[in-house]
Amino acid sequence: MAEPYKIKMVEPIAVTTREQREEAIKRAGYNTFLLTTEDVYIDLLTDSGTNAMSDNQWAGLMLGDEAYAGSKNFRHLEQAVRELYGFKYVVPTHQGRGAENLLSQIMIKQGDYVPGNMYFTTTRLHQELNGAIFRDVIIDEAHEPENEHPFKGNIDLNKLQALIDEVGPERIPYICLAVTVNLAGGQPVSMENMKAVYELAHKYGIKVMFDATRCVENACFIKHREPGYENKSIREIVKEMFSYADGCTMSGKKDGIVNIGGFLALNDEELYQKATALVVVYEGMPSYGGMSGRDMEALARGLYEAVDYNYVAHRLDQVKYLGDKLIAEGIPVVKPIGGHAVFLDARQFYPHIPQDQFPAQMLAAQVYLESGVRSMERGIVSAGRDPEGNHRFPKLELVRLTIPRRVYTYAHLDVVVDGVKAAWNNRHNVPGLRFVYEPPVLRFFTARFEPLK
Repeated sequence: MAEPYKIKMVEPIAVTTREQREEAIKRAGYNTFLLTTEDVYIDLLTDSGTNAMSDNQWAGLMLGDEAYAGSKNFRHLEQAVRELYGFKYVVPTHQGRGAENLLSQIMIKQGDYVPGNMYFTTTRLHQELNGAIFRDVIIDEAHEPENEHPFKGNIDLNKLQALIDEVGPERIPYICLAVTVNLAGGQPVSMENMKAVYELAHKYGIKVMFDATRCVENACFIKHREPGYENKSIREIVKEMFSYADGCTMSGKKDGIVNIGGFLALNDEELYQKATALVVVYEGMPSYGGMSGRDMEALARGLYEAVDYNYVAHRLDQVKYLGDKLIAEGIPVVKPIGGHAVFLDARQFYPHIPQDQFPAQMLAAQVYLESGVRSMERGIVSAGRDPEGNHRFPKLELVRLTIPRRVYTYAHLDVVVDGVKAAWNNRHNVPGLRFVYEPPVLRFFTARFEPLK
């Protein structure tokens, strides 16, 4: 599918030599997060805040109402969330983790359990910092890279019921349902599963909170894969999805197609009042919450743009194009191809590297060395340590090739394929890594490594 947009502005990007990249990755401690923009040719580190805004969004920036309280741009954002998602109350935040912080503080008590369909790094940390224990209740297929289940993000209702029976519903403040599931490979949740989870939760008085970061991608998968939705619009599907939730956290830096911003949306007035009391402490006034007026305007417009089928279908097509090209080269990836990224299976690249020698971290470094393409580790380094200080060993040891929205062309993706293929062909003698510096939390952002001899 050709791009449903035309390019009005370009930004030059660096083309580096192998020697330059060798020096750069050493300076970065073999952590792609610590590379500078000047070191990178094609940047697939993340799709968070790296998107290209439309002419309509840029025009909206010029209409920023920077009033400290009561900005008209907040009303536009509030209206967009109400129309598209159906929630009554909106609390803007500087990005998604600001909303996670608020939700965790207003709902979690010490000793609570929060079930979810696979962990996400910042989400789990906020839950744990507020005294909760995360419990993964995703279907088993999500942990199997080769499994072609069309909705690998689904919650296993038997696992959820077992947790309710084990700890009691009073110790489960909410279910965290991500749509889509990032660390499973950008995998979607079916509408049938959302409805079933909502009904089971409400039977016990448990709330359902969506991580709505990539909800539009999830909606498009439902349209393509779930019977009965093929003739529905993305907007109709999104509205039904959120009818099975009591609230959501949202990073606008993804499906909002902006560079900064997010929000917490709720239906419960008491929770909303608690959130507005806290947002003043951590973010700003409830009518801006860490965002400027101009950024709220761009986000409001981006939310509407994101439910256009031509936009989101092209978005998924670009990701599938990259995945299909890699599969054709015999390169192991998570299947089926997800919504925002292609995930390389580092275990199959480097079966000779034990997981505690960080094979995915090394693979991300090797892809960069071969091509100048920056990607991200999503394995044991991202999983971090448990409360006792031991490594968590996830079943999936992956490298994420994340495609920003409306930024790169199919020709750029062909370059990515060549770089990954070169890393695959040179995989046999690659060593593992060890920590040189390990921060206490969210270590994947700033840790440093060196190769083992």
